[in-house]
Amino acid sequence: MNRLHTIATLAGHSALEIFAGAKKQGLSTIALVVSGREKTYTHYFKNLIDDVIVLSHFRQLTDANVVNKLKKLNSIFIPHRYLQVYCDMVKIENKFDIPMFGNRRLLVYEEREGKKNQYTILEKAGVLYPHHYSLYKEINRLVIVKVKEAERSWERAFFFASNPKEYEEQSLKLINMGKIRKNDLENAVIEEYIVGTPVNFNFFYSPIRKRLELLGTDTRRQSNIDGLIRLPSNEQERVLKYLSPSYVESGHIAVTVKESLLEKAFTAAEKILEAAKTIEPPGIIGPFALQTAITPGPPSEKIVVFDLSLRIPGSPGTGFTPYSGYLFGKSVTFGERIAMEIKEAVRKNLLQQIIT
Repeated sequence: MNRLHTIATLAGHSALEIFAGAKKQGLSTIALVVSGREKTYTHYFKNLIDDVIVLSHFRQLTDANVVNKLKKLNSIFIPHRYLQVYCDMVKIENKFDIPMFGNRRLLVYEEREGKKNQYTILEKAGVLYPHHYSLYKEINRLVIVKVKEAERSWERAFFFASNPKEYEEQSLKLINMGKIRKNDLENAVIEEYIVGTPVNFNFFYSPIRKRLELLGTDTRRQSNIDGLIRLPSNEQERVLKYLSPSYVESGHIAVTVKESLLEKAFTAAEKILEAAKTIEPPGIIGPFALQTAITPGPPSEKIVVFDLSLRIPGSPGTGFTPYSGYLFGKSVTFGERIAMEIKEAVRKNLLQQIIT
């Protein structure tokens, strides 16, 4: 295929999945790498990348010289979580003059703070999500508190409490350990802790085919909580005297779910699609994920959405679940599905329907 479009993204998160999918569909690729962190893309998996732009920091993405290079290569930019973490989203929305796959105005709604947050979408959609507390003194059940880490503001520290006194004790413990800052507690998320089976439902909405697709399901591996739960309970108590549980994402595991749950997952996703459309037209384009806990009932299992991702999930393992195969007759990753959508849109002269 001629180099009509180049698939560009920040080198991290799910970039390899994006590049591999683009190459499968005959598209060219360009990696925006940070100096000192580039060998994965320039050496180990350089077969997936046609061009490289070296940055000193990802926030340079919106610099004029970088934008000009992307324009010359006729780039379409694919957003993932690194964009929200490392870049200025005001500039991304208003000054990044490169076609972006998906709805760039929705990306800020993935956050839990500020006027534009995921609770706006979840509430509008009317899906089940954990009860949210605005004041810690209102805590009257087991909650999980999510607060910025002191050293890595893009990561969150977690602690549990079932009443205001426990909140004060646990937060003070983390402050004294240097894990969090007292000032950050003002913007901490306090939500009901849902005991259930964690499953991520990874969807794709195609404006070209006007179809909602479930491409895969997975669950997370997180450090250090995954190591802690493998210890006997008496050892857990001993270890927890010296460290606090950490839920930093280390990887994913492909999982499958009972077919009786699929309709409930699709119903939740459809409601979120409709809500997003009214909040930021044209709504969701391409990949999005519902991080859920499946509770046992009675009377029947429920899917509770505790997090919403509005871009490609960082889980290439979803390609190893059967759902994309049910749709396409073969396993299709999100990276390839994005490339397929772009090619189909170009072929049908509908590219403006999938970019912003």
